[in-house]
Amino acid sequence: MDKVEREHAKENAASLKQWSHRAASVRAIRKAVTDEAAAAAREFERRICRCGVGRTVLWKTISLRFDDRARATALRRAHEMPKLSELAHQALTGLTDDRVRMALADSRSAFGARRLFASKVRKEKAAGSVRYLAELDGWLTSSGALNELVRLERWDPALTPDVQETGLLAPEVGFAHRLPAGSQVIDVEFLAPARAALAAIDRSLREVNQVQAVVATAAEALRQDETMAMVAEMPIERLREATSGQLRLGALREAGINTVGEALRHEQAIPVLPGVGEVTGKRMIGAARTIWQTTLDEMPVRIDIAKRTPAATELLRALRAWDAVRSIGTASAELAAVEELRAIMSTVVNGATHLVVIPAERQVADLRSVRDRVTNWAGVLGHHEGGGAPGGPADPWEDFFARPADYYAMLSELGFLSDDEEGAGSDLPDEILDAVRDLKLETAHLGASLRGYQSFGARFAIVQRKVIIGDEMGLGKTVEALAVLTHLRAKGSHHFLVVCPAAVVTNWIREVRSKSDLWAFRLHGQGRDDSLKQWIRDGGVAVTTYDSLAWLEGKVPAKAAPSCLVFDEAHYIKNPAAKRTARSRALINRAPRAILLTGTPLENRIEEFRNLVDYLRPDLTVDAGEHAPRQFRKQVAPAYLRRNQEDVLTELPELVEVEEWLPLSDEDQRAYRASVAQSNFMAMRQAAMRAGPRSEKIRRLIDIVEEAEENHRKVLVFSHFREVLDDVARILPGKVFGPLTGSVPAAKRQALVDEFSEAPRGAVLVAQIVAGGVGLNIQSASVVVICEPQLKPTTEWQAIARARRMGQLETVQVHRLLSEEGVDRRITDILGRKRELFDDFARVSATADSAPEAFDISDAEIAREIVAAERKRLLGGPAS
Repeated sequence: MDKVEREHAKENAASLKQWSHRAASVRAIRKAVTDEAAAAAREFERRICRCGVGRTVLWKTISLRFDDRARATALRRAHEMPKLSELAHQALTGLTDDRVRMALADSRSAFGARRLFASKVRKEKAAGSVRYLAELDGWLTSSGALNELVRLERWDPALTPDVQETGLLAPEVGFAHRLPAGSQVIDVEFLAPARAALAAIDRSLREVNQVQAVVATAAEALRQDETMAMVAEMPIERLREATSGQLRLGALREAGINTVGEALRHEQAIPVLPGVGEVTGKRMIGAARTIWQTTLDEMPVRIDIAKRTPAATELLRALRAWDAVRSIGTASAELAAVEELRAIMSTVVNGATHLVVIPAERQVADLRSVRDRVTNWAGVLGHHEGGGAPGGPADPWEDFFARPADYYAMLSELGFLSDDEEGAGSDLPDEILDAVRDLKLETAHLGASLRGYQSFGARFAIVQRKVIIGDEMGLGKTVEALAVLTHLRAKGSHHFLVVCPAAVVTNWIREVRSKSDLWAFRLHGQGRDDSLKQWIRDGGVAVTTYDSLAWLEGKVPAKAAPSCLVFDEAHYIKNPAAKRTARSRALINRAPRAILLTGTPLENRIEEFRNLVDYLRPDLTVDAGEHAPRQFRKQVAPAYLRRNQEDVLTELPELVEVEEWLPLSDEDQRAYRASVAQSNFMAMRQAAMRAGPRSEKIRRLIDIVEEAEENHRKVLVFSHFREVLDDVARILPGKVFGPLTGSVPAAKRQALVDEFSEAPRGAVLVAQIVAGGVGLNIQSASVVVICEPQLKPTTEWQAIARARRMGQLETVQVHRLLSEEGVDRRITDILGRKRELFDDFARVSATADSAPEAFDISDAEIAREIVAAERKRLLGGPAS
């Protein structure tokens, strides 16, 4: 290499060294910008909160603070940083990799003083480095890569404009693409009105809960008074019956204690009475307390107008106060909006100025409607806050006499009364019944409580759209219709029309105003033209007469077309030739919904009833033959619902009990003998259920379940043992719920029962008898199977009562699975000796099933007796 070549190589190396430093600087700046942006993005994504109710995620949010401006700016800086072309990438890589660094170092041995002392090997290596650098320089110059580097170098990140936190989702920031479409940044001040609204609503809800607690306390006090009055008249012989004749009561009679109530009042004196003693006294007191408690447990809340006791007066006063505020707790749509708003507000951190709202189940725009619904509702509640009970007589008994149905409906709504919800709805197809049961009635605009059958009637009308409600007079057809109208109002409808005889127009106006918050307009008599204009403009319930339909024709614009029609005393239009009938039919044909109310749908001829059905549902084929009433009822069932007094005040259904005596299979026998050998009483009791399909009890259980499904019934299977329940739940065919055991929380138990109740016929609920037999209403089932005899008859009776109670319309079948030999036979024999007493007690308290609760027997005593007997029978020796 001559001097000229050496100088050229030196200049080339110096130039590339400079470009290498510049490329390294560019890479460092770009890396710092990228890292800062990545950290900002991670921070924002870390803050994402889920806003939901239950398991449903409605929105997600990111709280933004003032100091997030730097992070937003960092994201913009990275987003606006010049893009790296492939050529630029190659240049940056080529100028900053180790090969360039080593080539620059090695090339110095090819020029300068180092070449004089370099070895031959180093000189060759230096020559190779010079050639590599020359090639690199040539490529950089010819490809334009240096121009790309200059372009990248000219960008100054410090010149990136600052970004406010409100601009996080702006296109120039580049963060929006990380979130679902439709995400928005909102000012937290948007939610400011909601904070005050939630506080006001919480105050109102607390008031409702407080008043409801007062009602519960008053109801309990009344039940206790009634219970004391009942036990005060119970003869002292009940104590003997409650203890299977084990008590001698002569000492009590000699002391002047002749009733259970007197025994309770003299508890302290009984153990020291002559001829009683401490042990017997405790048994007497225990039996008396058990009778008291079981009587109380089954005691309904009753308001006896012949007994104006202080407890009854206090209950009426509490109910009247609750009537003033209860609509708060039943405004389901508003309460749902409250929970939704509360969920999103819980994600706003302290110091947040804005909120990124990310759509999930709901869109961001829905948040405004939720906020407005809550703030509007809070305004309404605030307007009524502190209002107390509505005007009326100071004496709650006077108010009760004026509207007893309202008070009984409130008791029903609060759970102190039970009635048959469906009544005579058994002719309805299952799919209609299921739809009616599944419908949630919105009562935010309703100011009256509903009995169960009234709620069913309203929901039936909503589901079926055009129906006849033919309930017997006095059962509340008007409030059922109002429940429909207020439900539709909650769903967004505004205009409703009631057509009735002139004599009841005023009553309808009063009912609408007193039992709902809907506007009522009289389209009859003087002022009807002005009322019509106001109704068209504002919406509400217009009440007119059959004779006024001619005046009304053509005056209602499409925007005010009624969402629902109500024809009261609908037998007025049974004659299809009448003009008012023709006008009514024209309205019905145009309307999406119509309810015909009549307590006398069939006054003279079946043909007239068929006419009413035909107005609503011409698609139904109705046979008017007078000799096929059952067929006729089934045909009109989709459009007709009637409940008589006896339909909604049903007595307990018939109870059919069957003892299923079964042999032990070989597998059962082996398991049973092993448990006897171990003196394991609990294993003995369940041995006949643990062999799966090889167990005779399991085989019979499967037969019962299959037969129940064929008969469209649901089944409850009870056992004391969790292991048996697990086996049963695994083996049984079809839809099986459970096991419901003592370890399942109370709320989950009810949810499980609800799911079972909503399941199709043929479903099975498997439950531990001590858990499923108390506190739950499972009247959707009508077949009960008890897998092994229980040591206390009361346990079985309580379990059976879960299905056999008010609301149960079918005969309840009870199947007791019993092994022909062994522990089942022994337990049955022991308890069978008490059967006569049990039967007598059951008859005495057939309504409440309270007296049998007083019976008790020692589990340990039975176990020892049975184990000893079985060891002797099977093993030829005494129990260990």
